Formats: sequence, C-alpha cells, structure tokens
Amino acid sequence: MKRLPLLILFLSFGSLAVHGQHKIEKGFTMLFDGRNMDAWTGNTTEYVLEDDCIVMKPTQEMGGNLYSKQAFSDFILRFDFYLTPGANNGLGIRHDIVPNDKGYAGMELQILDNEDPQYKDLKPYQYHGSVYGIAAAKRGFLKKPGQWNSQEVIAKGDHITVKVNGKVILNTNLKEALKDKEAGSYMKEVLNKSGHIAFLGHGTVVKFKNIRIKELK
Repeated sequence: MKRLPLLILFLSFGSLAVHGQHKIEKGFTMLFDGRNMDAWTGNTTEYVLEDDCIVMKPTQEMGGNLYSKQAFSDFILRFDFYLTPGANNGLGIRHDIVPNDKGYAGMELQILDNEDPQYKDLKPYQYHGSVYGIAAAKRGFLKKPGQWNSQEVIAKGDHITVKVNGKVILNTNLKEALKDKEAGSYMKEVLNKSGHIAFLGHGTVVKFKNIRIKELK
C-alpha cells in the first residue's frame, strides 16, 4: 500500500508527458511544436513565441513576414490558427524570402475574419482561403473569432486544395485561374515551383500552432 502514492505520481507524470506532446501524423515533420521557432526566419520581433503559439503582435501598420527556413515544392501543410476580431494575415506558399518585409513574392492564401463588417465589400478572391487576387474560396466554414480553426493546404504542381475545419473551401488549378486577364497580371511568383512557407502580417493579432508538413514526391 505504501507504494501506491508513488505509482499514482508516476502515472500522473506519464500522462502529462503524453498530453504535452503535439500530435504528429505519419510522414509529417513539425515546423513548429510550441517549444521554439528554430525552423523560422524573418520578422521574429513581431512574430513571437507565446503560450506554445506563434503570435503576430504588430508594432507597425502592416506587421511583418515570417518564413520557414526550409523551402518546399509539393506538400501537405497542416496547422491551427486563431483569429481575433477583424484579423487579417496571409499564408505564403512557395514564397521567396523578401528582406526587411519589403513586399511579397509568391502565392498568398488569405487568412481573414470573413464576417467582420469592415470586410463586407471585398472581392470574392480576398476572403479566407482564397489565392489572393486569383481564385476565390468558399465561405461559411470558419469558427467565430476567439476559437481555434484547423487548416490543410495541399500543393501538388499547379493544383491547390485548401480545407478549413475538414471542409474543402478551395480546389483550383493555378494555370487555369491565371487565364483571367486581371488575375494573370497579379504576380508572376504565384507559379513558383518551390519556396518557403510564410506568414504575411497585415497589422492584426493572429495565433498559429501545430504547424507540420509532409513533402510529396
């Protein structure tokens, strides 16, 4: 009987260790597991580690950009994100690293609080999950600000699929989408074959966690 408290203590610590681990699916690599930002470069002044999350805390109007150190070509990217009211950010994929936050050079998938009144008159390709300026995502699948959402992006050649909370909101071929004259002039880097994962700040608070990636061969 005297050993029982020690057994309970051991099991308790074991349980904490298991619950403290981030879930990682087979074939995926963690880009951020809540412990450090070693896999990232760029604006680490405004993207900070806080409560096991990467948090964009803007000190300037547009915030800044954070990039994965590694470049990727075809992949499945999964992450969780938390919007504050009116939140606006961007997910760059196959993105070039632009020094000193001087603009963007790659594809941007919008990260946005769709239902905030200030965004009611945006164009369809400016809402969450859209390839900004090029292909519009479906709306109505985001949770309200203050709750965590999950997102998956599959980039395979020119084909891009985006899922939010398990629902497909975008399924597009970039070359087909770019046949539109207005979209076609948007930016040449959207067809990059390889590049970095990026979070592109737009001056609002957004949180990210459990960022993991699986490269596709």
